[in-house]
Amino acid sequence: MKNSLLSTILLAAFLTASSSVYAGMGSGSSGASEEIHFKPEQVIQFAKQVEKTLAAKGAHVAIVARMGRPASELPEGMHYTHVAFAVYSQITTADGRQIPGYAMYNLYQEDKHPDVSDLVQDFPVDFFAGVSVLEAGIIIPSPKLQQRLLDVINSPTYAALHDPHYSLIANPYTLGRQNCTEHTLDVIGAAIYQTGDIKRIKANEIAYFKAQPVNVNPFKLALGSMFSSEISTSDQPGAPVTATFETISSFLQKYDKGSEVMTITPEP
Repeated sequence: MKNSLLSTILLAAFLTASSSVYAGMGSGSSGASEEIHFKPEQVIQFAKQVEKTLAAKGAHVAIVARMGRPASELPEGMHYTHVAFAVYSQITTADGRQIPGYAMYNLYQEDKHPDVSDLVQDFPVDFFAGVSVLEAGIIIPSPKLQQRLLDVINSPTYAALHDPHYSLIANPYTLGRQNCTEHTLDVIGAAIYQTGDIKRIKANEIAYFKAQPVNVNPFKLALGSMFSSEISTSDQPGAPVTATFETISSFLQKYDKGSEVMTITPEP
């Protein structure tokens, strides 16, 4: 299963690292597979650290971001490459035991069809397995919003808000294309406004959410969309914009009193 957004983005032939569109910031890599940069024990230790931090904060739902590419390779204003919901759950182990922990609710691209996405549940160790930097961006919503998010995630609305037509640079203000950050934003919108009506959710996002401009040369963007099925500008009526972990953070800090944003790096 491909990690969602981020990746090889407009084909190296057309975009240099300084102008790449790792937008929508969906994932560690949209390439054939993620390169492994850390030993399994390092990933396991970091994943446990993230879980312990969330548990210590009493988080039932959090938004977690990872770095699938070094920050130096990402466009201006973008630091993370994939976001997902971490939901406190009772997890069944291979031997049938139930233990408390966090399950990750993701939107990922399909391996064989990069312009198609699926909703996939995995766990923190899977989530961080292919990162290039052991760093996590965390948003812990207010307790009230966490409960509303749980209600949405545990309802048919969560899946109903998924549009499988994938684009790395999906516009959060329009319909027709979606990436992991847009789906995350739509779920947050459903929770805040207590509605599954996507048109109402989009109207509120247009009114209150400030998207991130995709700073890529229009000619290169057009070439990229011609040669890569995971890139589409069909939902971009003007200058391209997308949702990122950073823009979602700013939105919640402004409109969700009591939300908290933090960065987790490996303990010394």
